[in-house]
Amino acid sequence: MPGGLELRTARPSDLDQIGSLLVERGEEPDALDHRLVVEGELGWDACAVVVDGDRVVSTATLLDETVRVGDVVLPAGQVELVATDTEYEGRGLVRALMGWAHDRSRDRGHVLQVMIGIPYFYRLFGYEYAIDIPRARGLRESSPPGDREPASSPGDAPAGSILREATAADVPTLVALQEAAQAPYDVAMPHPEERWRWLLAHEGSTTRVLERDGVVVASARTGPPDEGLLVAEATAADTTAAHDLLDALRGLGEPLTIVHRPLTTPGRAWAELLEPGGTDATQYYVRLERPELVLDALRPVLTARLRAAGLGREVVISTFGRHYRLPWTTDAGLGRVEVGGPMQAPGVAGGAGVAPDRLPALLLGHLGIQGLERLYPDVYAPDAEFFGALFPPLTADLLTYYLPW
Repeated sequence: MPGGLELRTARPSDLDQIGSLLVERGEEPDALDHRLVVEGELGWDACAVVVDGDRVVSTATLLDETVRVGDVVLPAGQVELVATDTEYEGRGLVRALMGWAHDRSRDRGHVLQVMIGIPYFYRLFGYEYAIDIPRARGLRESSPPGDREPASSPGDAPAGSILREATAADVPTLVALQEAAQAPYDVAMPHPEERWRWLLAHEGSTTRVLERDGVVVASARTGPPDEGLLVAEATAADTTAAHDLLDALRGLGEPLTIVHRPLTTPGRAWAELLEPGGTDATQYYVRLERPELVLDALRPVLTARLRAAGLGREVVISTFGRHYRLPWTTDAGLGRVEVGGPMQAPGVAGGAGVAPDRLPALLLGHLGIQGLERLYPDVYAPDAEFFGALFPPLTADLLTYYLPW
């Protein structure tokens, strides 16, 4: 790199310097989070650094994820724990590290990348806003669930229930509860099983479970107390467990702010107890380097949508500089994606026009093609019925290392 700097895979001898840099430019728990990643299943190959001699001056880490769309699971990457020494800002170090992360992501078979990041910045590296982040909403303190009295003392829980911090023995149950919570969503990104073990040691949040007669029936992650308690990723086996969990969380003695996931059991049970959410836009970034890989993987989902609508035929999507054609056969449905060159008038071929930076929202977002068409002149589908069935609005639930705000 210019100036004698070197970008390389991180090494165990870099651990303390990386931790110090992450804390200096981020949060105190970031150093532990980094150690959990590199000393866990992913290993040191998951992290890269830029060094000036022996000095670590910039770093980034790539996590493995999976994004489920319908019944299709897409391998994905997520860049986290990015930091640069203030003396070295403005030299393109993050750009170089993002290039490393995307190369590694490609090598690991990922077909997309998903991340939470600071506003606008990651659009410089091919990311676009695509999937809504669920809103954190205040709890109406005067409205206990039904006629129930909320627990009044810290640590209290409803009779027969115990709220406690989760342990490694709870991981299989946590996985099962989250799978059930995410099942109603069209798009979902769960925590990998190994990630749950990191989260139990994570200092930036606490994973709690509610036991009823010795059986775990609900869970939630809570942020550190800071003039209140953020509650996220709540799950429950049933409505009663959801209300018991809320009572027990109230018993911690902090005002609660709850990340509302409307299709989950707690989301439905608590909906009327929450204050209105904010109106500012917050979304996950998504990057699609090769859209044809995602379109090809999603063929079973797209075929099922067209069959359900009785509208099976060839699909043509133009991003203007390129176009993607999926042939249709009666028996097999949509065939493998064929990539072609520029197509400025896709409507002539019965196709849709979608600007390339709108593709992530088209394939994964809550607006569908018709919602995007209302907002953007460079998204249009002359055959509204066909493309509306092919690309409908989608519900999504993504679980990331750090809690939404």
